[in-house]
Amino acid sequence: MTEPEPIETDGAPSNDNPYSQGVRDDGTLYVSGYGPVDPATDEVVNGDIAAQTDQILDNIAAVVDAAGGNGLEDVIKVTVYLTDLEDYERVNRAYGARFGETPPARVCIEASRLPDDVRVELDAIASLD
Repeated sequence: MTEPEPIETDGAPSNDNPYSQGVRDDGTLYVSGYGPVDPATDEVVNGDIAAQTDQILDNIAAVVDAAGGNGLEDVIKVTVYLTDLEDYERVNRAYGARFGETPPARVCIEASRLPDDVRVELDAIASLD
């Protein structure tokens, strides 16, 4: 068994909070939750909930890539956090367009509030074997 390894990349947002962008443990990568933040500007992206979902998936893919994986192709589990379930169908369409015919397992919950008052956040687990 190997020691868990933190994963860091400029391709996803980072901050001074006490967590890693991702942690690889053996063949599993645990990707921290991301809101719709552009890593180049560290600002929440403008646009609708679909554009914001796309940015989050780009951030997750960047962490998977940095860990030696194949972006969203290696994601096996996602948790979606929404501040308003009225956004559920729009997020589903954006999410489905990125994962195709074999999407990962998923949970979606409504949260009363997310960091920076964003409307959507996702975290993920990827298999790197």
